[in-house]
Amino acid sequence: MKFTIEQIATMLGGEIEGDGSAEVNRLSKIQDAEKGSIAFLSNPKYESHLYETRASAVIVSKDFQPKSSLETTLIKVEDPYSSFSRLLEEYSRMLHSQKQGVEEPAFIGENTSTGEGIYRGAFSYVGSGVSIGQNVKIYPHAFVGDNTTIGDNCIIYAGAKIYEGTEIGDNCVIHSGAVIGSDGFGFAPQPDGSYKAIPQLGKVKLENNVSIGANTTIDCATFDSDYTLIKEGVKLDNLIQIAHNVEIGEHTVIAAQAGVSGSSKIGNNCMIGGQVGVSGHVEIIGKTSIAAQSGIMKSPKDEGAVLIGSPAFDHKQYLKCYVVFRKLPDLDQRLKELEEKVLNLRTV
Repeated sequence: MKFTIEQIATMLGGEIEGDGSAEVNRLSKIQDAEKGSIAFLSNPKYESHLYETRASAVIVSKDFQPKSSLETTLIKVEDPYSSFSRLLEEYSRMLHSQKQGVEEPAFIGENTSTGEGIYRGAFSYVGSGVSIGQNVKIYPHAFVGDNTTIGDNCIIYAGAKIYEGTEIGDNCVIHSGAVIGSDGFGFAPQPDGSYKAIPQLGKVKLENNVSIGANTTIDCATFDSDYTLIKEGVKLDNLIQIAHNVEIGEHTVIAAQAGVSGSSKIGNNCMIGGQVGVSGHVEIIGKTSIAAQSGIMKSPKDEGAVLIGSPAFDHKQYLKCYVVFRKLPDLDQRLKELEEKVLNLRTV
């Protein structure tokens, strides 16, 4: 697919400095770009590459002023990184929109409705009573259980498993190996020391513009009338565990290998690092940032807190404590020397 630089600038609302009629057909890093590529510059430390790049166009900040002559065309925008991300998103959408039709063999159950522009890959399974919107792409070996609802422009990648009754909004992406709606971890201890499974009857609901990473698991709620709820714009990385009855607020992002225990609530616009563990029945206030490998044992009190450690606490206090921690071997040696001097004073 080829586009003129002028077409791209119009889409991004940018201003052109150079030849707007040149064509581009791929997106590249600025240091690796060749003729026909478009790149971006947002970090000043990469500016030197701008004067050497062979890219046909580079997206830069609107107030950027080059220090020497350029052979590339500039597209000036408010935020180069966000604009390039939007370009990647549009390019990906156009690539996937080319997939249409039904490959055989593929199964679809009774009383299931599908919108226009749908793609169902070979060996995919769509159950009965399912509602699928416009331009949905379901890749090979994906499973969609009975009575599931999928909105418009969703992508279900190969091998994803969506259990019965799941509700998925518009523009959602579910990557390969993800499991949506599996049983919550509920077991009742018995007098003989064994455990009896507690039936998990609820559902999972994903609102619009949600992205679920590969091999991430989201458990269903316990009761029939309840949901595990993933709200608008949430982005979950690969290999994340979201337990039953959890609620994740709008535009929160969670990195790989994190786990959120049952009935916890995470607010809007939170940022949670990799391998973070959140205990059950905890409520995390909006705009909280949690550093990688932290453990959240109780609910933070302040909005916008930055937490680190296990158990996690304020990162500024943590850094002060860490300074002392690094000095512990030296402090231990000094303490031993002081003890020896004190003992010697007693013998004088």
